[in-house]
Amino acid sequence: MGNLLSGPSAPRARLRELLAAPGPLVAPGAYDALSARLVEQAGFDVVYMTGFGTTASLVGRPDVGLLSGTEMVDNARRIAAAVDVPVIADADTGYGNAINVVRTVQLYEQAGVAGIHLEDQVMPKKCGHMSGKAVIGAEEMAGKIRAAVAARRDPDFLLIARTDSAAVEGLDAAIARARRYAEAGADVLFVEAPTSEDDIARVADELKGVAPLVFNWAEGGRTPPIPLDRIGELGFSLVLYPIGTLLAATAGIRSFLEVLRAEGTPVSTLPDLPTFEGFTDLIGLPEVHDLESRFRP
Repeated sequence: MGNLLSGPSAPRARLRELLAAPGPLVAPGAYDALSARLVEQAGFDVVYMTGFGTTASLVGRPDVGLLSGTEMVDNARRIAAAVDVPVIADADTGYGNAINVVRTVQLYEQAGVAGIHLEDQVMPKKCGHMSGKAVIGAEEMAGKIRAAVAARRDPDFLLIARTDSAAVEGLDAAIARARRYAEAGADVLFVEAPTSEDDIARVADELKGVAPLVFNWAEGGRTPPIPLDRIGELGFSLVLYPIGTLLAATAGIRSFLEVLRAEGTPVSTLPDLPTFEGFTDLIGLPEVHDLESRFRP
């Protein structure tokens, strides 16, 4: 677990090792430092910073391009500092043209994340599982990928190229774009929101060997919820579960508030909640006590 005195140890090299291992790497979504710590404590090897969840948690609004790159990077920095496992972060469109992408990559690297994904939507973007998306030209996006490759200082910093074009131009175009982005230097490919298992299989089959592939298991989204074993059989290397933690937190908070409103106190909810002491242990109070003992005069 991330602690106050030591940062993560070579998370970028570790992420590449994990992606090269047999079977898909599972990356639950986190929207803040606390949810990232919970993902790590649950035993997962990587954390995914969700843009959808970041937007919902920071401004209470939908993922329609409302946050700036600075706000996203600030959240990524807090998440990366809270855990020792690698963090993959949503970097949306790179927040502008290829020149903006250069700065975006540099800022995310400085924030300590292990990798990012960049998408080919126009600005302002929308969540990949919403309607009404639009995409930039394939060659413009390839230029943005080339800019990202040139901008990174650590060659282990992972660049994931995402295309949202399946919903706009069809699956053939999306697969062709993914190939083009691999040629531009993307390390991993991400075809967003295929809408049938046949389409998922086509993506896996036609891009096999081109680059490792991402499967976005968006909870309640447009992609069918196929089993993890099947995802592994198809050859996907990375599986994102982007918003489950956010939805679970929302359900839990709503349930708590309903009881509080109806009963006037939360007494009946307490057996289902962490204790005060248990929660402070979870977020590192024993470490603080150790540091106080170590450094107190």
